Amino acid sequence: MPLDTPLSVTDRLFFAELDRAGSERILKEALQGAEDGELFLEYRESEVISLDDGRIRSASFDATKGFGLRAVAGEAAGYAHAGELSEAALKRAAETVGAVRQGRSGTLDIAPRATNARLYEDANPLALLDFAAKTKLLAEIDAYARGRDPRVKQVMASLAGEWQAVQILRPDGTRVADLRPLVRLNVSVVVEQDGRRETGSHGMGGRFDYARIVAEPVWQGAVQEALRQALVNLESIPAPAGEMEVVLGPGWPGILLHEAIGHGLEGDFNRKKTSAFAGLLGQRIAAPGVTVVDDGTIPDRRGSLTVDDEGTPSNRTVLIEDGVLVGFLQDRQNARLMGVAPTGNGRRQSHAHIPMPRMTNTVMLGGAHTPEEILRSVKRGLYAVNFGGGQVDITSGKFVFSASEAYLIEDGKVGAPVKGATLIGNGPDSLTKVAMVGNDMALDPGIGTCGKQGQGVPVGVGQPTLKLAGLTVGGTAV
Repeated sequence: MPLDTPLSVTDRLFFAELDRAGSERILKEALQGAEDGELFLEYRESEVISLDDGRIRSASFDATKGFGLRAVAGEAAGYAHAGELSEAALKRAAETVGAVRQGRSGTLDIAPRATNARLYEDANPLALLDFAAKTKLLAEIDAYARGRDPRVKQVMASLAGEWQAVQILRPDGTRVADLRPLVRLNVSVVVEQDGRRETGSHGMGGRFDYARIVAEPVWQGAVQEALRQALVNLESIPAPAGEMEVVLGPGWPGILLHEAIGHGLEGDFNRKKTSAFAGLLGQRIAAPGVTVVDDGTIPDRRGSLTVDDEGTPSNRTVLIEDGVLVGFLQDRQNARLMGVAPTGNGRRQSHAHIPMPRMTNTVMLGGAHTPEEILRSVKRGLYAVNFGGGQVDITSGKFVFSASEAYLIEDGKVGAPVKGATLIGNGPDSLTKVAMVGNDMALDPGIGTCGKQGQGVPVGVGQPTLKLAGLTVGGTAV
């Protein structure tokens, strides 16, 4: 008996309701005269189970199925979608998207190249662990956190899982399929001492099944990390304000890189010249030693994809090499309009959304300095280890980020933890202020979700310890 493949699994999911030959005929007719387009079929199961204060507060499960049909002609794109799989719905969608190519006689772009890569397992993680086992785990997390320290007053934990099955059909008959697992564990702990309450949190996940995060040493490690952060925050003092040297820790602080720089390197913003980096290809935009890549090919990572949502194999794209801007992230439409090759970054939230250039795992590569060496070089500054929320203006590159865990650095030594520190600056300027790059590059634990134009997709970030020569720090110290 032949082994199941993503294509055979998705054939059973979608073509029990749809006639494949009829669907391909409608697609081909809808895209006559268009330059690109596809039929995107999606089935998705998702669940979230949350515990708060010792009780399961919510449990949800959702299953959706539908399609998105797109026709692209020049800079225009027609898109129609439906939550039902039927020939009638496809025909209505075809009439809608056909409007963009009326009167045009474009040549259909070539199909994406094929790939045999498999970056993650195919199995549906939701089916591999029953509901009782999931709720039992959350209860054990609550009990373990409270048993670690009497100052623990509240524990919040959640498990989230998803399985997305997609098939992408092109009018030339090319078909590409992918089966995408995704899981995540989050733990937050509230501690109290002498009337003061503080919070710490930690999360982890990736494109694998629940077995990786329900192993006792793994979830206990997540609890310990959340508790550690909460206890550190109990000792924190108000953050200073002003311009100073800033050291960013490895891993998750790469979210600043993602937001302040990564979005500005997406193809659509540069084609339209609304990015702060527009027109700077081939020029130095960062300090020597700064190399940034977007890598969707790292196995099991939250932001990785075997193929993107247009069927292009994921890629490792160098964006900045030794400080010089060398590339942008491209979907098929923007790549064609800019005269370059797609990079495998055409992503969409679901079948109800049109694809656009998006990041996968955006990483700054490591350098030559040890973290200790970097910290010793700072006379007075801030050591930002973890970040919470932030905002960025893609056109100007200006950003504001809140540090959820940060410390003073005085005379080369890490000092007191501080609370209320925010980093203020702009992406292009901050790249030029990178003074030292650490040799400890790390990826985030698998918790990132990126928003753009109303669409959210899972992403990863990473970086080594970095020293920036001077950023504005907003604080609460008087």
